[in-house]
Amino acid sequence: MIPAVSAPEVRVLDARSMGLGERGLRDWARSESSRAPAPHVARSYRYPYAIVASHSDPVGVDIERVQPFDNELAQSICTPAETLEAPRYEPLEAFFTSLWCSKEALAKALGDALRYDPRRLQSPRSWADGRSGPWRAAELPAPPGHVAWVCWRQGER
Repeated sequence: MIPAVSAPEVRVLDARSMGLGERGLRDWARSESSRAPAPHVARSYRYPYAIVASHSDPVGVDIERVQPFDNELAQSICTPAETLEAPRYEPLEAFFTSLWCSKEALAKALGDALRYDPRRLQSPRSWADGRSGPWRAAELPAPPGHVAWVCWRQGER
């Protein structure tokens, strides 16, 4: 659940509700982004869904379809602590997809998702109460078979 204090506005779009294909979904999400009431906007797509988040401070969002477990991929995205923690979770597919999704949302909020090595970026899944310094994170309600995360900087108010 997203804490009520200055949380981002998040909107889940379903292309099927508008009869849209993948390109139409991206156009719709871009259109929603341009109308967002806040200066910081993030989008993520996983057809047939898109998520648009807006906030007064930097924000990142990601949605992923739960994928089959891939040990090679897991080794490429986990910190050493996350690798040790993983076997406690079942099913592993949902755990690793959520781990990846949370890191993607955080990297986007930090400003450049391609700049961060996921093996060195702690997943927001491990943050107590969804907080780490000025950063906040929440797992979002997602359509069946998907996971979604939002991360944002909580500015001084």
